[in-house]
Amino acid sequence: MANDEFLASEILGHGAYLCLGAAEGGALRRAGAGITGLAEQLELLNEFAAAAPATRESYAFIRRRSATAADIADDDVLEARGLIHVCSKRPEAVTRFCDEVGRLLAPTARVKVLRGVIRPRNYTGAAMNNWAYGRQVVQQPGAAMPNAFFVPLSKTADWWRKDWMERHTYFLPRYDDAGKMLNEGHALATEAGIACLLRRTYKSLDQPAPPGQYDFLTYFECADDAIPTFHQVCAALRDVARNPEWRFVREGPTWQGRRVATWGEFAA
Repeated sequence: MANDEFLASEILGHGAYLCLGAAEGGALRRAGAGITGLAEQLELLNEFAAAAPATRESYAFIRRRSATAADIADDDVLEARGLIHVCSKRPEAVTRFCDEVGRLLAPTARVKVLRGVIRPRNYTGAAMNNWAYGRQVVQQPGAAMPNAFFVPLSKTADWWRKDWMERHTYFLPRYDDAGKMLNEGHALATEAGIACLLRRTYKSLDQPAPPGQYDFLTYFECADDAIPTFHQVCAALRDVARNPEWRFVREGPTWQGRRVATWGEFAA
């Protein structure tokens, strides 16, 4: 049997997005004045600088530009005035950061924390790794790739009832007996974004996630001229004739923001 016990379970990193609700700018700026110092104390790097090599010890400030509702109603994401991202190999660092930021901002803004983990890729062999990840863009400084998109989502119960071998087939093209491609699958549907969209995915600690939580927290960064490509890739994924996997997907809001370097810019 192709049970999930054969899937990699190691945790490589921990991450969270803190969704900040409405708040008056001056009060928010004062309340969160210690957040950068907290990040430095935890030895987290500011992602705006995109220090190389890439690490899993970082934080970021992202200001709201727009948001669009989808299948899963979530006003905390839809109406968020900004997102704060934190990532670390140390779960205690992420927990402390989230707890302290929540405490600092509690008098001025509601903070919803969405948290997940990084696990090894389960469906990626050598060829797929070279094709999809060997060519992917890495994180660039905020001035070069200032746009950010956050799209939390979950899979349906029907998806999780499938064994992992069947789930795997949805990521690849499907062909008939004559060799004609019937649909592209997830990988080919997203090919246009490999070279220009930074992508990052956190998974829920347990999958499927408990009620009220997301299975996946997906995030993208890109340059201004790649924004149309982001929307092109999303449209391709959502086209179930091209990508049947999306019949089993329920999306939260698509939230768009702009990366900023400092807390002062974020809270302005």
